[in-house]
Amino acid sequence: MSRIRALALRDAVLDEGSFLSWDDPPLAVASTDSYRRELADATAATGLDESVITGEGRVFGRRVALVVCEFEFLAGSIGVAAAERIIAAVQRATAERLPLLASPSSGGTRMQEGTVAFLQMVKIAAAVELHKRAHLPYLVYLRHPTTGGVFASWGSLGHVTAAEPGALIGFLGPRVYEHLYGEPFPSGVQTAENLQRRGVIDAVVPLELLRATLDRALKVVWDAPGPAPSTPVFESLPQVDAWESVETSRRPDRPGVGYLLRYGSTERVLLSGTGQGEAATMLLALARFGGQPAVVLGQQRVVGGLVGPAALREARRGMALAASLHLPLVSVIDTAGPALSVEAEEGGLAGEIAHCLADLVTLDTPTVSVLLGQGSGGPALAMVPADRVLAAQHGWLAPLPPEGASAIVYRDVDHAPELAAAQGIRSVDLLRNGIVDVVIPEHTDAADEPRAFTERLAAVVAAELAGLRSLSADERLAARLERYRRIGLP
Repeated sequence: MSRIRALALRDAVLDEGSFLSWDDPPLAVASTDSYRRELADATAATGLDESVITGEGRVFGRRVALVVCEFEFLAGSIGVAAAERIIAAVQRATAERLPLLASPSSGGTRMQEGTVAFLQMVKIAAAVELHKRAHLPYLVYLRHPTTGGVFASWGSLGHVTAAEPGALIGFLGPRVYEHLYGEPFPSGVQTAENLQRRGVIDAVVPLELLRATLDRALKVVWDAPGPAPSTPVFESLPQVDAWESVETSRRPDRPGVGYLLRYGSTERVLLSGTGQGEAATMLLALARFGGQPAVVLGQQRVVGGLVGPAALREARRGMALAASLHLPLVSVIDTAGPALSVEAEEGGLAGEIAHCLADLVTLDTPTVSVLLGQGSGGPALAMVPADRVLAAQHGWLAPLPPEGASAIVYRDVDHAPELAAAQGIRSVDLLRNGIVDVVIPEHTDAADEPRAFTERLAAVVAAELAGLRSLSADERLAARLERYRRIGLP
């Protein structure tokens, strides 16, 4: 396939005429005549003096920093001179507090410089990590091809990572594999589309849509929040039987987190997977509710609806993303319970629940949890402990589904309605016990009025996010920890 050139990428994403180069003349590192000739030939062929261009420009008026590889310059390989250019750009972006867009297209480290070039990945990774620790966005667009040490360092560290359609993306170049092992690398594995399905990257975006996608992402991760919306006021809630809420929450047409994002938010950027080669049932996205930016993490209403270790690893990725970008986190709970299987046990389900729970309750950013429907077992608990907890009228929270509780207590499932009432799992019971802060009414069932219900819920989420902005991080954390310490005490 044809390759997107560095200057074409630059011109596609930046406002016209806004680019300002940051590039100084590259260091003279070539130690042989043959290497010097290769560099001279690459310059003549591309019009560039190295395999990387850096600088700043504007995306719909916002200043952003840019690091872009040129594959036609010695296969976009990174040696000492290119690495120094990248480091200088990343450090300048950090010092000037700019979001950074990196677009690799590279075969890896420069073979002409050997192990010294290989070690350049260490300092680039360090600079990128320090940029992220300064709570500055690092966005990556992988172009065809991106392999080797570049993919295994700064190409895989993005807060958000997209790739060009059809791009070859992988650690081991297929030509190297074939020469080493005497057979071709299996087809279809090292493609952008396969890696997106597997959760390694977040999206596959054609160049013509990249600027608009980048704009949406920056509206969430970079632009200031909008003005605080007013807090909705609801009428008193009718008394509904607990078992009725359980049955209502299980309607297959009940609006879930995907519906909430589609009709209750703006500037949506869907992300994919854990970055660990998993595609899970958890939905992860960037979005705004009433002008308030957030990372959104939601259990999806899917067939079976059970949450396994991979879904919880994705939840933890969402929490880490919110912390790194200093964005609020909105967690949406809607699960029939944990996956009960050999794979879940061997995959460390209990440990993932524990880590997810610990990460969320101590997260250094505003948090809002939404009990949207079923809230069964450890995977539900792991996403509850937020600064503010909202519940749909028919949302519920229990250590087990009522049938499971009945099986333990009575050795049958016939007493499920009785156990549901006795355990205080309804939204109004949770409100009375200080577990939930706001209950969003359903008239009489969210599945019968999905748009209207979703708009009410989104308005409350927006108001809660705005309200949490007025508190310092120390105040929020202290109040959150005290809240969960007091639950159940007299």
